[in-house]
Amino acid sequence: MTPTSERPKRFEGHRFAQVIPEPDDVQAGAPAPWAALPDAKRSSLTLQMVTSSLRAAHRLVATNPPPDQPEELLIVADSQPVPITLRSAVLVALFEEEGEAHVILTRRALSLRHHRGEIALPGGRSEGNETATATALREAKEEIGLDPNLVAPIGWLSPIVTFASGSSIWPIVGLIAERPQLRIDPAEVDRVFAVTLKELASEGAFVEERWRRSAPRLGADEDGYFPIQFFRVPDDVIWGATARVLTELLCLVTGVPRPGVRGLSGDPS
Repeated sequence: MTPTSERPKRFEGHRFAQVIPEPDDVQAGAPAPWAALPDAKRSSLTLQMVTSSLRAAHRLVATNPPPDQPEELLIVADSQPVPITLRSAVLVALFEEEGEAHVILTRRALSLRHHRGEIALPGGRSEGNETATATALREAKEEIGLDPNLVAPIGWLSPIVTFASGSSIWPIVGLIAERPQLRIDPAEVDRVFAVTLKELASEGAFVEERWRRSAPRLGADEDGYFPIQFFRVPDDVIWGATARVLTELLCLVTGVPRPGVRGLSGDPS
């Protein structure tokens, strides 16, 4: 167990209710992947840059559709291998104001059974043979009242495996011409808000921790530690799978290598 005196300073000051785990073994992780970039390279992150970055990474849905079932998603290694049986998708909805791309985020309702109060991208479980894009658009309409006709789905980010649950999440990137009028479903969402990619890439916003637990974990280093990413936003903290999606997006847009192992979730559940 990491002694209290050696534990990294954590997330005091977030006023919204959510449970951030206190692992037995935790160490400070790596700096932000874009930490060495000057401020000029971490601002003016526009929708055009997002599109160009997705094109360069061969992630545009028009030319390179998202993978149906990548090999690395067939099995999740935890205490026991778990086959992927549940498919979900989230919408990385982006609009631009004053030369900065904004991403729409939600705070999950406190009445939900799982991940209550956590910051998330709008999304949820796929129905039948529904595509990831169809799921992301439908769920965004149900959760925050986002009209699918306002969204241009242009690209995708790496599918994520959530440990133990045997589920996989496809992040779909969609562009919106202007800030949309939204209406939340209070049964699922407590609030909806937007932050700029510039804010997420700013000094001090990104935090990484290295966790270790007793059960073996795919992607852990030789000492059993694995990285968990966080973003500090006003009055709150983004972490888990949502932080992993945003980390990859920022790495693409700023042109720096993505940390971690492809296809692994930062969600420790």
